[in-house]
Amino acid sequence: MKLSVAPFLWCFLIPAAFAEESGGGLKKDTAPPPPHALDDGYRGTENARIMTAQQAKAMHDGATISLRGNLIDDRGDDKYVFRDKTGSIDTVIPRSVFDGRTVKPDNMISINGRLDTKTQPPLVRVNWLQK
Repeated sequence: MKLSVAPFLWCFLIPAAFAEESGGGLKKDTAPPPPHALDDGYRGTENARIMTAQQAKAMHDGATISLRGNLIDDRGDDKYVFRDKTGSIDTVIPRSVFDGRTVKPDNMISINGRLDTKTQPPLVRVNWLQK
């Protein structure tokens, strides 16, 4: 009986030994690119379709907008200028959306909000920000 148990145990021990040698998981042998140098990448299902500032300006009033880029200017009263590869768009970002986080112009961020075309130029009223 003991002879038949030993091969059974080896079936469980050998794959574990090979799993350690395969080197799975995170490898820290190279540095990640800086956030402002990222062009594309998988960010989850909420950002599956990348929208640009140029496309956002052409949408209808009240459209849900998702953008990825940089905040480049603070115009006061919660108004900011957001820029991506295609251009810039004005945004209104309440302090509560920042949630205590500090965003620098070279930080790549994602924002979600609603387009307001009643104002000229059109702006995005941001309700979610991810740094």
